[in-house]
Amino acid sequence: MRRIQAIGFEWGAMALTAIVSVMTLTGAAASSPSEPQVATQTNQAVATDAPAGSAAEVKIDNFAFTPGMITVKAGTQVTWINHDDIPHTVDSTEGKFKSSAMDTDDKFQFRFTEPGEYQFYCRLHPKMTGKVVVQP
Repeated sequence: MRRIQAIGFEWGAMALTAIVSVMTLTGAAASSPSEPQVATQTNQAVATDAPAGSAAEVKIDNFAFTPGMITVKAGTQVTWINHDDIPHTVDSTEGKFKSSAMDTDDKFQFRFTEPGEYQFYCRLHPKMTGKVVVQP
């Protein structure tokens, strides 16, 4: 009986270690749900010099939007592509746009016609955030 209890304890400890590792990798253990996610320096800003009416792209991978911030001209269409193995969404915090849940390799597009700053997030994983800056 002691051997069965010891085996159960070992499996439980391994499962707990695996869960904590996954949470750490995804950032779930790093901060509380009420804290905003801070973009890292590597994906913070990419300015595109594309003319109005052209296209820009944001990748979704490893529970992050890359780049985390993008600057485009008014009239530019931005495409988000999900490269993760699980669904994600792209939702404007102001309600300007809202995607359905996107599976792997699905895309969502939105054309930004008005200058301004547009914050967005994944409603399935609210710590995933980003911003589109639209210049005239």
